[in-house]
Amino acid sequence: QVQLVESGGGLVQPGGSLRLSCAASGRIVSINDMAWYRQAPGNQRELVATITRGGRTDYPDAVKGRCTISRDNAKGTVFLQMNDLKPEDTAVYYCNAKSWYGDHWGQGTQVTVSS
Repeated sequence: QVQLVESGGGLVQPGGSLRLSCAASGRIVSINDMAWYRQAPGNQRELVATITRGGRTDYPDAVKGRCTISRDNAKGTVFLQMNDLKPEDTAVYYCNAKSWYGDHWGQGTQVTVSS
């Protein structure tokens, strides 16, 4: 009932910026909270940012001050603006949505921070 597609990843130098996008389709009115996660090879998937339907956001210390999550409820899109990127930010970034039907995940988009 809900499908998610991420985009905007790529190769960026340390200190650079990227803006990730996640487009939801299907029953977007059913979506409540949304979030971004990331996973590097050999690591656990970790939370990057969350945003409620009302716009309340939360960030872990690893990205706090460098990342901003935002959303457009009408369009069913969520964004992740990442600034001052560091090599440790390198990972596959996944979009997550909680809806009336359960949890939904995108296929992921690769972010590589390297000089």
